[in-house]
Amino acid sequence: MIDFSDKKGLIVGVANKRSIAWAIAQATARCGAQLALTYQGRFEEKVKDLSKGLDQPLVIPCDLSSDTEIDALFTEVDRVFGGLDFLVHSVAFAPRDELTSQFSNTSRAGFQTALDISTYSLIALARGAAPLMERRGGGSILTLTYLGSQRVFPNYNVMGVAKAALEASVRYLASDLGPQNIRVNAVSAGPIKTLAAAGISGFSNILSVYRDRAPLKRNIAASEIGEVSAFLLSDVAGGITGEVLIVDGGFHAVGTESISS
Repeated sequence: MIDFSDKKGLIVGVANKRSIAWAIAQATARCGAQLALTYQGRFEEKVKDLSKGLDQPLVIPCDLSSDTEIDALFTEVDRVFGGLDFLVHSVAFAPRDELTSQFSNTSRAGFQTALDISTYSLIALARGAAPLMERRGGGSILTLTYLGSQRVFPNYNVMGVAKAALEASVRYLASDLGPQNIRVNAVSAGPIKTLAAAGISGFSNILSVYRDRAPLKRNIAASEIGEVSAFLLSDVAGGITGEVLIVDGGFHAVGTESISS
């Protein structure tokens, strides 16, 4: 039922083959989408190698802390694709020190960095994508979040605040862009072994707790997030916007005990 034939998508956040963004790229490409991928400097080689498995991909550098580079990204996407049908924002970053100390010790600079890269970048990307989507009759924007936006997880700290702001941004963007037939949603994924997760102390314990307490008694695979994301990005989900869809094996519904570090 999901068909991305003649659809153009931009996926931001691929770092390596374990990235959730890459799982989404694979899922949408299998359904016929032509994709543009961005990379940050140090990931250039990995992203370009992965892109060889796609059909005529566009691979573009972009530093999300730079408005100039974001503008250049959409200029190039528009030049090559002539518009855009969907955008995936799968980006989060906080300085390591902010994830190992107490949250009350969060520095002003660390807070600003986390909110800028993890949250404001969605707003900037949505603003750039909107005119390209409107030209094609509408589109879909998707971001990735985590339950740490609602509950306290050890060593998640300022990232939980950034994710809470990200989820609020989804709702405000959905309201802003709805009249242009642009939908904005988020997938709240269970813990997955990604590059970003490697920066969270005690992550293996979090995986273990999810396996023990989630109704499905297992962890979620990146491929499952890819398939759910493809659904939300597709016309099949045309009536869904402003939504945060939790995909964590049901942990959020029953996991009431705290996770110790």
